[in-house]
Amino acid sequence: MGGVRRVMRRLPASTVHALRGHDLLLYAAGVTFYAAIAVVPGLLIATRMLAVLIGRDGVLDLTADLTRALPGTLGAGGVAAGLLRRGTELSWFGVLVSLLPASVYGEGLRRAYVALADVDDRLSGWRGRLAAVPILALAPVLLLAVLGVTPLLADLFGSGAGGRVLGVYVALNVDWLVVSVPLAWTFRVVAPGVLGWRASVLGGLATGAFVAGFLQGFVLFLSLPLDLGAPFGGVTGIGAAVAVLLWLWVLHLVVLVGWAATRQAAALARA
Repeated sequence: MGGVRRVMRRLPASTVHALRGHDLLLYAAGVTFYAAIAVVPGLLIATRMLAVLIGRDGVLDLTADLTRALPGTLGAGGVAAGLLRRGTELSWFGVLVSLLPASVYGEGLRRAYVALADVDDRLSGWRGRLAAVPILALAPVLLLAVLGVTPLLADLFGSGAGGRVLGVYVALNVDWLVVSVPLAWTFRVVAPGVLGWRASVLGGLATGAFVAGFLQGFVLFLSLPLDLGAPFGGVTGIGAAVAVLLWLWVLHLVVLVGWAATRQAAALARA
């Protein structure tokens, strides 16, 4: 217990020292660029594979519950439902074509991790892409976990203030567990270095808690009556895209800081 307290006491300063001299904002922006390429193809692949597991009708039923659970102010439910419906209709050739852009997310993460670690790394792009493929294989199970709780969330969000609070709590915990799995994988496999599984899992859980919190913040943002097109000449689609990219950038800031902190915690524990 004393060793844990020692690590936690020294961790903030050690993490700040490790990040000093790095343009963290730029690294997060770079990962966000890769994510912008990968997120829709990855979602389509996950949806198509989930349709194999539970059937197309099962996915569409959960999609209807997702539409009820998401705030309707900015039309997020309709956009998400449309993407999921397209995913259930994706051909297997379309799945293969989508694999290339979906895997670039791993490349973006590895390049950012390499830059933060100050290490030489050959074939970073292909290493990152190949390391991300198992996450894509697991994606339908993670998607099912998210969609599977939406009937409960839709009922809770429509049952008054107490139900909404409980719904946020349930969603927060589900998001936390779902995002922690791929985070732990990227810390251990996608990133360079020698982080063990124990450190990667603990770091993924800790970082995932913050990511889940920011995801719930994004859901709250979607419920606000904002004119997203106002700064862009009234073109709401552009404003919505920029808003999503902004939130992705913030999430990747959290992920990169979480990985750096995990790396420093492992080093302090070994010292």
